[in-house]
Amino acid sequence: MVDVTVFGAGVFGLSVAWACLRRGARVRVIDPNGIASGASGGVVGALAPHVPENWNDKKQFQFESLVMAQNFWGEVSETAGEDAGYARSGRLQPILDEGQIALAEKRVETAKTLWQGQFHWRLVEADQFGDFAPSPTGLVIKDSLSARIHPRRATHALAKAIQAKGGEICDVGKPEGAIIWATGVAGLEALSNEAGRPAGLGVKGQAALLDFDGRGLPQLFADTLHIIPHSDGTTAIGSTSETSFSDPSATDDQIDAIIARARLLCPALKQADVVEKWAGLRPRARSRAPLIGRHPYEEQTFLANGGFKIGFGMAPKVGEVMADLILKGEDNIPPSFKPEASL
Repeated sequence: MVDVTVFGAGVFGLSVAWACLRRGARVRVIDPNGIASGASGGVVGALAPHVPENWNDKKQFQFESLVMAQNFWGEVSETAGEDAGYARSGRLQPILDEGQIALAEKRVETAKTLWQGQFHWRLVEADQFGDFAPSPTGLVIKDSLSARIHPRRATHALAKAIQAKGGEICDVGKPEGAIIWATGVAGLEALSNEAGRPAGLGVKGQAALLDFDGRGLPQLFADTLHIIPHSDGTTAIGSTSETSFSDPSATDDQIDAIIARARLLCPALKQADVVEKWAGLRPRARSRAPLIGRHPYEEQTFLANGGFKIGFGMAPKVGEVMADLILKGEDNIPPSFKPEASL
């Protein structure tokens, strides 16, 4: 007998399965497409917080999840016996003009309160990072809360950890016990059909891996572009956000344009070869927040979806609050995350 059946072997589904398994539940994960076959098979992995101002439930939830991430991915890596690619490496953001300096200085102070004195948001000299993070003002914002992860490697490590603890992962299987749908874009489409109105949509993203060894460097966020040095000696850049496309898995000149932008923003990448280009659909709920909680139309059924751009950052806490709800009936989910908020 199985206590919990999770449909979907992406980071949300596996995180829920992992949290339930750690509390003693018997867990089965079913995904006909295999582990990390959707958005969780990407390459970027920026675990970055919202700016420390205008605080709300979503920002608080994300903050708590980012704090949890180091222990979460550390335990996953240890149990799986392989590196998930996680590190709290920090983040750099070039400051473009005097107005941005003034704003950044205000956020230095708000971060002290909102990040509870655990992490900092500071202005530092850009030249210490050489041609990795040039800035027209000579200054960059550096925060110590941001982290990076290799999404594809992390998802496979999480699946391996689940199996090491006795959980089952299969292509097909019988659903038993509580059922969790964590099926990404397909799940949003199914919910939209049941509701008779849109619950969300798939947004295509294109990203790339470059052969640049930036291990030890923070991640860089410049001109809306993420540049993430990974622990395997590659550096990820991305990504596009496309709501109109003909092929969700094909790369095209849009990723070439992003690679060119990255080389301009980060001259250290100028000579780096392209190792891989990736494209896939990411599930964006209509509310733009994660969509988690009880299924609005089915008994003993739950949803974990909508991790658009912030799925890996939110996953540790999503797993915990979903396990609270499924196994104990405790509802610690912010109202803006519940399925009714996206319907």
